[in-house]
Amino acid sequence: MRKDWLRALLLPALLCAAIPAWAIQAQSPAPALPDAPLPQRPAPHPALPPCPAASSGVSAQPAAAPTCKPQPPQNWFERFLTGPEVKPLTPIEKARLAARNLLDPFNALTIAGEAAISVGSDSHSAYGPGMAGFGKNLGVSYTQDLTGEFFSTFLIPSLVHQDPHYHRMPNASIPRRIGHAIVQVAWTQGDNGQGMVNYADLAGAAIEDGINNLYVPGRHTNLPSSAERYGIGLATAPIDNFVSEFLPDVARHIHIQIVVIQRIINQVAKTENAGQP
Repeated sequence: MRKDWLRALLLPALLCAAIPAWAIQAQSPAPALPDAPLPQRPAPHPALPPCPAASSGVSAQPAAAPTCKPQPPQNWFERFLTGPEVKPLTPIEKARLAARNLLDPFNALTIAGEAAISVGSDSHSAYGPGMAGFGKNLGVSYTQDLTGEFFSTFLIPSLVHQDPHYHRMPNASIPRRIGHAIVQVAWTQGDNGQGMVNYADLAGAAIEDGINNLYVPGRHTNLPSSAERYGIGLATAPIDNFVSEFLPDVARHIHIQIVVIQRIINQVAKTENAGQP
């Protein structure tokens, strides 16, 4: 996506601006588990099923007459720390994933911030100054984002049976993970869990640039300019993968629930089964 690099640069500024005002919440006051061991009770029968997890994330306590095995507390960030299961997404599920990415609130905040910075820093651009220029820039950016999600998340992955998710390697070494994030721009995973060429990035970027040439104002549409934009886009694409790969690790070590970080992970990590019904 054309805004991946800007999204990565805007993350610290958005966090600093948003967290003091509204984003930091204290850890939800879930019922505390006692430090001391529970009173001795008869050992549960080995065949007892596990207790269902409580909605607050803390395991359910066994009843007076235990009918299930108590489970350990759930890690709040656990669902962000592993890649999606190897399960083929249908075209409808990939379309749903593309729509979710487009309509995500953090994505809207990123697009609006980019438009404001662009117009504020250059009032003589092809978009024009003031609110009119901001609105025009915002509309063009949303259209570009819509085009990118349509081709790179829905259409191309559906045609070539490619998994549109980014797959993390949380247990590998740091150099291995850095290399993985770079390589995945060209080599990714198919719906069957096997490696394949990343047609969504390699072909999608060229298609998107050609369509953008039809309506983006002030753009050079000749072949050298298009080739230059294509090369820069592929060179900066790993930035988004770096955020997806390492941001959940940072969030896991934070002992407070930060709403902004959760929204960022939802948008850029793409490690949950967002396309599942």
